[in-house]
Amino acid sequence: MSLKLNGSVVLAGAGKMGAALLQGWLDRGLDPASIVIQEPNLSGAAQDLANTHGIKAVAHLAPLDTPPAVIVVAVKPQAMDDVFPGLAKIAGPETVVVSIAAGKTLASFERHLPPGSAVVRAMPNTPAAIGRGITGAVANAHATAAQKQACESLLGAVGPVVWVGDESLIDAVTAVSGSGPAYVFLLAEALAEAGVAAGLDQATATQLARATVSGSGELLNQSPLDAETLRRNVTSPGGTTAAALAVLMREGSGLKELMTEAVLAAKKRGRELGR
Repeated sequence: MSLKLNGSVVLAGAGKMGAALLQGWLDRGLDPASIVIQEPNLSGAAQDLANTHGIKAVAHLAPLDTPPAVIVVAVKPQAMDDVFPGLAKIAGPETVVVSIAAGKTLASFERHLPPGSAVVRAMPNTPAAIGRGITGAVANAHATAAQKQACESLLGAVGPVVWVGDESLIDAVTAVSGSGPAYVFLLAEALAEAGVAAGLDQATATQLARATVSGSGELLNQSPLDAETLRRNVTSPGGTTAAALAVLMREGSGLKELMTEAVLAAKKRGRELGR
């Protein structure tokens, strides 16, 4: 099913995440003529896509003939205050603004927009680059069902979208799925280092760890079983896996406790960035 919007979409910021979204939109059949990219330093994948599909790309946006249906703001959080006031000038009464900048609240956008403007705050993660991301999103009270659907269509081009009803939960979303890929990559690093400690050479340990983490993730993705059941299925009583899990699941200092501490630390930091 082709991705269609009732109007144009402005993509402000075409770095890695912006380029991933752009690729997803095009793969889903969004009309390139309906896309405008604002990016002073367009390069890389986004530049290639713009050139290939004839997408309009500008350093600075002039007023559009018709306000866009959606403005997707994908600039770095520290650049938001410089970029967003200009974007706000092109928004119309039916425009919905989508931000994927960590820590920037709905209120921080609303203050630049006319009263009653629709705003969505979203947090995709880096697997979006291969169309395997997941996005947590929250809408302000002014976003209509149709506007939320338009946002879900755009964000869903790179993976599922999970809506939360309370903005404060976005910090938890960020801590779990937004930052989560780094935790998985660290697991692969740690597993490879442990393999070296067990006597393997670095190349072999790295290959084994990388394939194990990626393959297990795909098994979890495809299996109807939950993670706990899959774990139990690998674990023979008294076997090698059970010996390892006795360490990883050690009460009070195991992986679950460490992961909870890590996620809560990330959530706390997200709240600090949003102040």
